[in-house]
Amino acid sequence: MNIGILGTGGVARAIAAKLVSLGHTVTLGTRNVEETKSRTQGDAMGNVSFQEWFGKNSSIKLASYAEAAAFGELLVNATSGIGSLGALTSAGEKNLNGKILIDISNPLDFSKGFPPFLSVSNTDSLGEQIQRAYPNVKVVKAFNTLSNPLMVNPSLVNNGDHTLPICGNDAEAKTKVVALIQSIGWKSENILDLGDISNARGTEAFLLLWVRMFGAFKSPMFQFKIVK
Repeated sequence: MNIGILGTGGVARAIAAKLVSLGHTVTLGTRNVEETKSRTQGDAMGNVSFQEWFGKNSSIKLASYAEAAAFGELLVNATSGIGSLGALTSAGEKNLNGKILIDISNPLDFSKGFPPFLSVSNTDSLGEQIQRAYPNVKVVKAFNTLSNPLMVNPSLVNNGDHTLPICGNDAEAKTKVVALIQSIGWKSENILDLGDISNARGTEAFLLLWVRMFGAFKSPMFQFKIVK
């Protein structure tokens, strides 16, 4: 499958490399292709520079947001939450319409330092804002409650026995996303469909607890498991 991923950070890179390993063809979208290619600095999460990573992943293409969105039969929003709506505007409605968009973003605002706060919360969510802005896009919120190593390799914690919540309005789109998630290595019994996209209010709000646990554990290698 041709998959377009909006974003070039650690989440986008992890998802892209995994999907390519599964036989998919991936194009990453960015605001400025040449500027992104020239990045030589790593990030605060320990990821190598984009230039170094891109050199080792030559089968993955880099293009504008619009080109990546047009390329993908299925799309992934792996941009920062603050920049997601702008990135989607750049991608262009005609390149998004009718497609599934897996939304991994969280509305974390670091403008006042760490820990961050949510720029959208309580009565709304970023997932809902995206769905309202693009009613003809099938938004499925997924992967936004855990670190990128676990997204693509759930066995790194508790032999993969932990919970991945998803939500979205379109049942058929969620079925297709679940199939893709299972192909990555997630067990069906650990994928929790919460219902419509309004449930993104809950999964995004979990990040307020996640960043504090990250601070306590000094590691992002954890995830919750629902038992009942």
